[in-house]
Amino acid sequence: MKAKHKKYNVFQRIGRAFKLNFIKLFRSSGGARKVALGFAIGFGLEMLVISSASLIYILFIPIVRLAKGSLPAAIIGNVIGKLTFLPVILLPFARTVGKLILPMKVKIGHGSSFSFTKLMHGDFSGLISILHGGIHVLIGMTIFGIVLGVASYFIIYFLYEREKTKRLIRMRDKQARRKNKLNNNFI
Repeated sequence: MKAKHKKYNVFQRIGRAFKLNFIKLFRSSGGARKVALGFAIGFGLEMLVISSASLIYILFIPIVRLAKGSLPAAIIGNVIGKLTFLPVILLPFARTVGKLILPMKVKIGHGSSFSFTKLMHGDFSGLISILHGGIHVLIGMTIFGIVLGVASYFIIYFLYEREKTKRLIRMRDKQARRKNKLNNNFI
């Protein structure tokens, strides 16, 4: 006989994924500073994935290692950034912020449309125009990534410390109950 598994809708699955990743995050080793720093880097770099055509993943591990953050926490931060859909939601705002910071119109070449067949034949002009046209989005998403990364650092640091104190209290209470039970058995 097969056991029936409960079916969850999309929102319940996303909520369960959040909960699982936060449990993994708070059980990560390395201390509050290291875990919060890793999470902040992973969450902030997730904002750059769409605008950099996923090229930011080349720098993901070196950035985390140079900052001395926790790599598992950075991966969890990156996954949570994906689950929030923030990079997609912030794209139009990022373009506006990028145009405010870099007000000049960036255009290279004749601005031809992108075609995969042209790319396969060695014509990179469409790809170059896409990358340079998205410079405003890249600038805006970089700013959003920095702001959200800094904010998430302090939030995760606080939550990690709070979870650690709760864990210590639970362990202390469990030891006290065990000691009382042992003492009652001897009396």
